[in-house]
Amino acid sequence: MLADMMGRAVSPVFVGRKAELADLAEAFEQARKNAAATVLLGGEAGVGKSRLIGCFAERAADNGAHVLIGGCVELSTEGLAYAPFTAAIRQLVRESSAEEVAALLPEGGARDLARLLPEFGEPSGDMEGDTARARLFEQILTLLERLAERRPVILIIEDIHWADRSSRDLIAFLSRNLRTAPVLMILTYRSDELHRQHPLRPVLAELGRLDGVLRLDLPRLTQAEVAAQMAGILGSAPEFTQVDKVFQRSEGIPLFVEALVECGDDCTFPDSLHDLIIGSVEQLSDETQRVLRIAAAGGLRTGHNLLAAVSGLSDVDLEAALRTAVAANVLQVADGNAYVFRHSLIREAVHDELLPGEHGRLHARYAEEISRDRTLVPSGRAAIEIAHHWYSARDDLWALISAWEAAGKAAKTFAYNEKMQLLERVLALWSKVPDASARIGVDHTTILEQASEAANSCGEIDRGMKFVKAALAELDEKAEPERVAELFVRLSLFKMAKRRSGVLDDLRYAERLVPEPGLDRAQVLSKLGSFLIFSGEAAEGTALTEEALRIAREHGDDSLEADLLLNLALSHSIAGRLDVAITVNTTAQAIGERVGSGRITLRALANNVDALNNMGRSAEAIELALEGERLAKAYGRYRVSGAFIANNRAETLEALGRFEEAVEVVEQALTMDPTLRHRHHLRRVRADVAVARGEIDLLRSILTEDALSVQETFTQELIANARLKMGLHLLSGEPLAALEVAEQVVREPRITSKPMLGWRMLGLLAGVCETVEALAPERVAALRAQVDEVWATMTVDSPVAEAYRLGLIRDHDAAAAAWERLDRPYLRAKSLLHAGRAAAGAGDRDCVAVRLRTAHPIAVALSARPLVTEIESLARRVGVSLTEEAPAGETLLTPREQEVLRLVAQGGSNRDIAAELFISAKTVSVHVSNILGKLGVSTRGEAAAAAHRLALIG
Repeated sequence: MLADMMGRAVSPVFVGRKAELADLAEAFEQARKNAAATVLLGGEAGVGKSRLIGCFAERAADNGAHVLIGGCVELSTEGLAYAPFTAAIRQLVRESSAEEVAALLPEGGARDLARLLPEFGEPSGDMEGDTARARLFEQILTLLERLAERRPVILIIEDIHWADRSSRDLIAFLSRNLRTAPVLMILTYRSDELHRQHPLRPVLAELGRLDGVLRLDLPRLTQAEVAAQMAGILGSAPEFTQVDKVFQRSEGIPLFVEALVECGDDCTFPDSLHDLIIGSVEQLSDETQRVLRIAAAGGLRTGHNLLAAVSGLSDVDLEAALRTAVAANVLQVADGNAYVFRHSLIREAVHDELLPGEHGRLHARYAEEISRDRTLVPSGRAAIEIAHHWYSARDDLWALISAWEAAGKAAKTFAYNEKMQLLERVLALWSKVPDASARIGVDHTTILEQASEAANSCGEIDRGMKFVKAALAELDEKAEPERVAELFVRLSLFKMAKRRSGVLDDLRYAERLVPEPGLDRAQVLSKLGSFLIFSGEAAEGTALTEEALRIAREHGDDSLEADLLLNLALSHSIAGRLDVAITVNTTAQAIGERVGSGRITLRALANNVDALNNMGRSAEAIELALEGERLAKAYGRYRVSGAFIANNRAETLEALGRFEEAVEVVEQALTMDPTLRHRHHLRRVRADVAVARGEIDLLRSILTEDALSVQETFTQELIANARLKMGLHLLSGEPLAALEVAEQVVREPRITSKPMLGWRMLGLLAGVCETVEALAPERVAALRAQVDEVWATMTVDSPVAEAYRLGLIRDHDAAAAAWERLDRPYLRAKSLLHAGRAAAGAGDRDCVAVRLRTAHPIAVALSARPLVTEIESLARRVGVSLTEEAPAGETLLTPREQEVLRLVAQGGSNRDIAAELFISAKTVSVHVSNILGKLGVSTRGEAAAAAHRLALIG
């Protein structure tokens, strides 16, 4: 049997690497404790990475680990899409069955894996570019987590320096999100191949910053270890002079050692590794060398049937040649009736020996045989293999045709970066094939259009812009206005992603190109209307959206109708018609559910979370957000839609003063690799918490990110950034700088274009006035006048807006009561501080004491250090105690606090009280902290005793 043959140039003894094995064992132990780990194992070519992880994996498997192995394939500079994960899943299917693997996934999840392996049936029909790949990522994450529930999993991916873009993205995704599952990922790469522009470098840098990621660099062997390796190969201890010579020539690289020992005493030591390896191969028979050259053209791994077809040898002759290569340990027998070179360097060296004519001929033979029988390669790989071989054969015609076909296949597996690169190849070959358009059935402009679409899907914005501009240069807008309009819309999306100017100009130009009331116009108006609404031009944006909605309904385009309804709901929200916005969103959600669009369903739900929070119905908003996030996971759309909903939940938690929970939601959502804009929104929520807590360094780092300091196209960005800048200036002891920002933003008409954002901003401006008044009274008076002028034009459409209005008219006690009803403790404490300042100005110390004693424990419970400092500073200045008990009969507790105290006195826990009062346990904790502070006690028992003593409860 070929599989029974052992290569004589490999030491049966595993030499050295004790420290590295110990590090791997420690990482695995960490993973076993439900804290997933990743090991980045780098080293030079031939230094022994595969041998190390093979030894470790064998030991781990003996200890109960489930070891999955996949390797990256060098077919081009970007490799083969998802090759390592396809190999690992194929291994799972061999170990059990496709049905058992599918049972580990949510209902319908296996249809996403069908894009990698046909064993899982027909692929899902969901091809929406922005989220379809995210769904596949989440299914693989779920699969690993479910496998790890049975026993710890080790996922080994070799040679990630050859990984394609999709595989690199998936590796990064899993590293960030396998947080608690007992999974260890080991990723190997050639450190000597990572040139400055290598695409793996930023991935390694990103992974290196994550918790649970260990980076190992495998060193060369010492001379003593080389001696041990040689002894294992030779079966006896070598002479010192021989060890010294091999060590000097190999420089401690195990593969060199093997090759040098194989050469024997009479071997002339070559000057390069290539010559060293080829010297060993050249000792084999001519026929075996010919078969090795054929196999090398096929790649690192080649199936027996494919090799037989390309070589044209009889079974007897082929097996004879292969037997010699296996016996010499140049080839090894692999699973799936295939042969694999023992080391990729060996394959590279043999492939480099091909003569020019031989090179072209062999690659052409591979392309022809795979085209004739696609089952000769693993499922899903035929198109990319054919494209690779025709391109390597330098056959321009078939290289173009096969690249076009492979690009179409790549899109079906969401390998958009690979599709883009294949289309770039088509473009490069176009001028070399006279009848290229006729050969593939599309024109040159179509290739550019599809390349731009693929670039958009994989985030290659700069390249996408180049494709769009090149396509526009080829089109006549009079002959094909709809096509040009679509390209201008895509160009606007690229500019928006890059935060460049000209977005509105491009959209308006596109709109002028399609004046007729058809679906092409409706699509353009959908984007233009949305942009205008977000930019503060709600009236025009709404009118264009309504026009597009009529067109969509006339043509029966349900999905477009739902998208336009969502845009219209946004307009209602901005106008303050929150009840109407919720109704319209719900209508769009129903359409999304009917047509099976997870994107529409989740967008509608997310918008209602925001509307409910703005109406003060925050508890409902949180419940709806949790439902939406669960749906996003079920739909496989968490990275995009789920992150959007998580951001809205975090905003709601921040409004409720549940800062710890808000931070946790933000950090978890950020690990899911959200889109750039969603990432910015999440970071802004984190920055709002930083303002409240006085985390100056974190706040400054967020504000100085390039993404947050660029042109503020949308109203939400403008207001949020201004809010955070003022917060930073105040925390940094720069009140006049905060006043300057306030003076600038109050003149910006867009701050009132969305009422809730406007009310919040005006409330903050009023707070700046309170803080800075003594330093610049005239400027503050002018600012106050402007603030009063602005809010007088705004609609009070919700209890939240009313609470802000009360603060603006300086009825701070009423504002504090309103915030209490809304369960927003931070804003309540701020209003009480303002009320205390007003009382201090009137000389009423008792009123100051009452308000500050209520505000202080709230601020302490929230860890709102700047607010605590302000309260304590005012108390010292006025000369009141923050812990003095209230006189008997004088109740400082609010009605809700009295309810909570009554249940505390009955021995209820926070969870019990929360269930009784239909509020969260976190809110109960805040109330209890307030009560303890007001009563001047430190325990719940003392609070109960004081309640009875002071007759505070019935």
